[in-house]
Amino acid sequence: MSAAEAATLLGVKRATLYTYVSRGLVRCVPEPGTKENRYVRADLERMKARHDARAGHAAVASGALRWGEPVIDSSVSRVGAAGLAYRGHAAVSLALEGRAFEDVAELLWTGTLPTAPARWEPPEPPPWPTATLAALLPRDTPPIASLSALVALLGAQDAARFAAPPEQEKARARRLLRHLGAWGCVARAPGRVARALEEPTVAASLGHAWGAKGKHAPGLLNRALVLCADHELNVSTFAARVTASSGADLYACLGAALAALSGPKHGGACDRVEALLTEVGRPERAASVVRERLRRGEALTGFGHLLYPDGDPRTPPLLDAALALRPEAPGVRVAKAVLEVVRDAGHPAPSLDFGLVTLSLALGLPAGAAATLFAVGRAAGWVAHVLEQREQGHLLRPRARYVETPRADPRR
Repeated sequence: MSAAEAATLLGVKRATLYTYVSRGLVRCVPEPGTKENRYVRADLERMKARHDARAGHAAVASGALRWGEPVIDSSVSRVGAAGLAYRGHAAVSLALEGRAFEDVAELLWTGTLPTAPARWEPPEPPPWPTATLAALLPRDTPPIASLSALVALLGAQDAARFAAPPEQEKARARRLLRHLGAWGCVARAPGRVARALEEPTVAASLGHAWGAKGKHAPGLLNRALVLCADHELNVSTFAARVTASSGADLYACLGAALAALSGPKHGGACDRVEALLTEVGRPERAASVVRERLRRGEALTGFGHLLYPDGDPRTPPLLDAALALRPEAPGVRVAKAVLEVVRDAGHPAPSLDFGLVTLSLALGLPAGAAATLFAVGRAAGWVAHVLEQREQGHLLRPRARYVETPRADPRR
């Protein structure tokens, strides 16, 4: 938005707008070919929601649903000035220390980081042949859609899934996450599923399912899973909590979360980053493609995060790993070129989505792998929030503020 539009939206003078920018509350980027700046609409709308939230309870609720004030008490994770923390443990530190995804999941579910490595037994194969599900799915089915179908089928086969005690739910969650790690390839390579289920960890299951080669693959996949494990009340987690509050079983809660994750403004952002890098194609085209997208008014998916005005701390560990592993890989070179163009133009830092896609390119993973990493990792947090919501016991049922719809003029 222009300065005039931004000031009008907030109901302030331009000088006050510039003060917000200097304090880091509103981001701005230079308008190419002029001396003017453009102000990030999402930052402005968030500030307006917070201002409106002071007007009363209805406005508080309305503003809270738009990147506003917190609305649910949770001990699972915290996003703050120091970054992201899982139950008080810095997420980036856990990832860089090489803590296993299974350990981090147990931390999220119990509040305690295991002193000895958590060992999740391989799950029993489903009662249907792998080829049965593969035959129902077109070969180009996105992995997230495959996992959604799998979760529904697993739930239908589990007669004891209703109102299960917490310890049984944790055991069910371990089996479910092991399945998610192995079945993402079912539409394209169903023959890999059985062996992937036998791998010792979720990261190793993903690596086998995707045919990832190299000794570093399991460790880097594990790093990505840990960084994705939870992120407060994101869209998919909120969907899981709302579903859990109704008393639905764990499979239904994760199914709701996967449905929310599939949207292009959430987990589907990884697919949009892949599309951007595919459009660029070669490093020398990065500047022209980025410039043309901005000229058309299109958003650059994969850059900027409202909760991290100084940059998403989860992204550098992924980008650094990708650049160190295979800097010569064509996809990595394209990603690096896009990063440099966007940075030099003064735009926000890359988000987790861009980091996941770049790491997937370095590992030679198939299209859709980044979004799958996001989903499988975030499933640990979904389970934690489902368990917490059940402990809190209340139904999440906000009210709607009725607004009269303007009637069309019959004379027109």
